[in-house]
Amino acid sequence: MTRPVNNGGGMGTLRIHFHAEDLTRVTLADEPDPLWEMILTRFRLRDRARSPAFQPWYEDLHADPAATSRMRRGARLLDTLVPAGPYFPDFLTPYEGHRGLESGLTALLRTPRPRLTAELRQLARHRNLPGWVRPIAEGSAPALTSMETALRDYHQAAVAPYRELAGSATAADHASRARALLTGGVEGLFAGFAPLLRWRPPVLETEYVIDQDLILGGRGLRLVPSYFCLRTPLTLADPDLPPVLIYPIDQRHRWRPEATRRTNLTALMGANRSAVLHALGRSATTTQLARMLRISPAAASRHTTVLREAGLIDTHRDGPAVLHTLTSLGTALLEGTADHP
Repeated sequence: MTRPVNNGGGMGTLRIHFHAEDLTRVTLADEPDPLWEMILTRFRLRDRARSPAFQPWYEDLHADPAATSRMRRGARLLDTLVPAGPYFPDFLTPYEGHRGLESGLTALLRTPRPRLTAELRQLARHRNLPGWVRPIAEGSAPALTSMETALRDYHQAAVAPYRELAGSATAADHASRARALLTGGVEGLFAGFAPLLRWRPPVLETEYVIDQDLILGGRGLRLVPSYFCLRTPLTLADPDLPPVLIYPIDQRHRWRPEATRRTNLTALMGANRSAVLHALGRSATTTQLARMLRISPAAASRHTTVLREAGLIDTHRDGPAVLHTLTSLGTALLEGTADHP
């Protein structure tokens, strides 16, 4: 089995098939899984067009040479084992991670050798692996311990310092999801995820890089919020493992007041994107934006894509044209009132 690991736009569909008993076994995690978050930071650092919502994190990370040095070995390991492609090993995100980093890393160290071998062999079908991966695949204790240390150091540099920021954002998202569940049941919960998720009983669908079916078979589904996940959810490659869906929190929760107080809008998102956002004080098409700002239509399209993914604008087709409008969040940010609970 494969899955999308670039966490970008999708071309396929993930279909999660529910039985009646699965609907009573849907659980909603109240905080991110630290191992998933660690992996997802690598995707964010590889993004060509970086979301302005993550700009304070980018800047803090690169402004600290000690942090950059500390995360170097883990970054090398993750870039090898979690490449941009259709697969990465499930042993890197064990179910026990929901109990915290220590539980997750302990479970990772205890991964049975046959599973390490099988999953790394699967990865090798998609990319050439360096020689240092072989001892991991063979279950070498020193190699696994070295991997665990590298991942721990990476987490301490790239994820742990931002736990309060990410925690407040995911807590706000969880509160919103929990209200939907309490007032509307599972169907209300799923409806609140639209358009990210589409509930077509008895199947829950989401855009995915590949076409994939996940049969729950009475096991239920654990929904886990993620601060660093963007655009599309992720799930495990092996359908026999406990079903989990890592979903990106609503973008409005990532915009915290402290981010806009620290810097002006141009510094936060760059002069061109700031200009695009200001220009959309009135709705405009991509062509109109390009003319107003004297940039190419392709550049205008790239900027609107990033702003849309940041939750600042909405885009819809108006005949042959694509029309962009500010969201309430985009308007609030322009007015300096982007203060969300």
